[in-house]
Amino acid sequence: MKKIKLFLVLTTMFFTATAQTNYYFPVQTKIQNGIIEGNYDTKEGLQLYFGIPFAKPPIGNLRWKAPQPPDNWKGVLATKKFGPRPVQGIVFGDMNSRSDGLSEDCLYLNVWTPAKHDTKGLPVLVYFYGGGFVAGDASEPRYDGASMAKQGIVAVTVNYRLNIFGFFAHPELSAESSYKGSGNYGLLDQNAALQWVQKNIAAFGGDPAKVTIAGESAGSISVTAQMASPLSKGLFAGAIGESGASINPTLSPVPLAEAEKTGADFAKNAGAPSIAQLRAMSTLQIYEMYDASKRFGFPTVIDGYFYTKTVPETFNAGEQSMVPLLLGWNSAEIPGISFTQGPFTDENYVKKVKEAYPNNFEEVLQLYPHSSPKEIELSATALASDRFIAYSTWKWFDLHRKNSNQPVYRYMFSQIRPPLTDNSITQGLAGGTVKKDANTFKMPEPVGASHASEIEYCMGNLHLIKDYNWTEDDYQASNTMFAYFANFIKTGNPNGKDLANWPAADKTASNPDVMVISANSKAEKAGNDARYIFLDKAFGNNK
Repeated sequence: MKKIKLFLVLTTMFFTATAQTNYYFPVQTKIQNGIIEGNYDTKEGLQLYFGIPFAKPPIGNLRWKAPQPPDNWKGVLATKKFGPRPVQGIVFGDMNSRSDGLSEDCLYLNVWTPAKHDTKGLPVLVYFYGGGFVAGDASEPRYDGASMAKQGIVAVTVNYRLNIFGFFAHPELSAESSYKGSGNYGLLDQNAALQWVQKNIAAFGGDPAKVTIAGESAGSISVTAQMASPLSKGLFAGAIGESGASINPTLSPVPLAEAEKTGADFAKNAGAPSIAQLRAMSTLQIYEMYDASKRFGFPTVIDGYFYTKTVPETFNAGEQSMVPLLLGWNSAEIPGISFTQGPFTDENYVKKVKEAYPNNFEEVLQLYPHSSPKEIELSATALASDRFIAYSTWKWFDLHRKNSNQPVYRYMFSQIRPPLTDNSITQGLAGGTVKKDANTFKMPEPVGASHASEIEYCMGNLHLIKDYNWTEDDYQASNTMFAYFANFIKTGNPNGKDLANWPAADKTASNPDVMVISANSKAEKAGNDARYIFLDKAFGNNK
């Protein structure tokens, strides 16, 4: 009998402990299209609403059309799990989805809010994921909004269409649209989400006048795009960009005629030249056709609607959204070997510089010096990173500080991530990871912070990312960056108690202030902006 009683006690304890791992009870709120039901997390004191539709499913005849407002529904719509992510391949090894599969029916967003029944006026963060406009998912743990919500911020993450489904332009698509343009559907999805936020965020305790948009890589490029687009004016009050801007050479928009020709040629080569044929195809057929082409997506477009001109032209004309801007990039976005394509020897480095800049190689070698193998590695890393994404981000910074009356805060993230916890994977080229095998190229030891590595730091989500052996220094760097970002979202100024002062950039300074973020963050005067002034001329953006 004693054994039976002990068994019952232990069984009760087990099921009690198991039950306590779920701290939710259902909560409902009414938004414009109907009533939704999410979860109230009693442990964290947050309301969670996942998979809220912000547009009609872009399927059937709505494939390759601007997003349409969602239909109303009757009864209660369950919004307790992440909606499907956009159709995509496995492009970046570090992406870790929590979503419910893949589908063209992907236009859903997620909300984390600390609001009680009578809360109102909270600041709002709307975050766009990265992934080169070919991959990404708003459900990824590194974008999780709970940490921001615990700081009194309503956090929103947004899905948008990708690759051929989100950026395909074609003459027939332009002819059928009201604005006689095509492409940019992923960017228009983001705009639709921002319109949804304006109409609905008060139901979650948020203030539609206090919306900050943010993103990393393609998400940062998206923030630039939304700042430049006339369609998004008035939809946000602040902007954050992490490594990326839609400025040549970084996924900048091309003329409509060029994008249409690219799309028409692609369709013709795939054996389906008409839009009617393409819309009749299944998701699988479209995906396989795209995948077989080996294309890395399709370009964004100056369609006369979302984009009316290039980003530099828009900012130089003072036509961008005039909002406070916080932006920056990482200290080693991409390894130097991606530029040298070989050893860090003087002979090889000089050869590659001459190939890239035959008429200006002497100036480049002065700006990116080469007195030793270590200096060559550092210079090659800087040059590769600048050409990849750092220069375009600098140009965005420079354009807004000189052509607005709004404060601009610039950072350099330099905290190097610790070793991976899983020995079966290794670092990839631009911040991602890849599975090890006999043919896997061994990347050199990092000399700085790699592309995308800051996301979990600035969002306060190190505890959700199990891939790395985080240290006290990592948590210190994260606490600092997270606090700066949260302060900026709340006030338009990153500064706050117990933080090193972060000055706004002087619009006339030749060496403006930059906040170097690490375990020991501090503001410094920019030391290498001459590199960006050179690249500004080399890329033809200095007009």
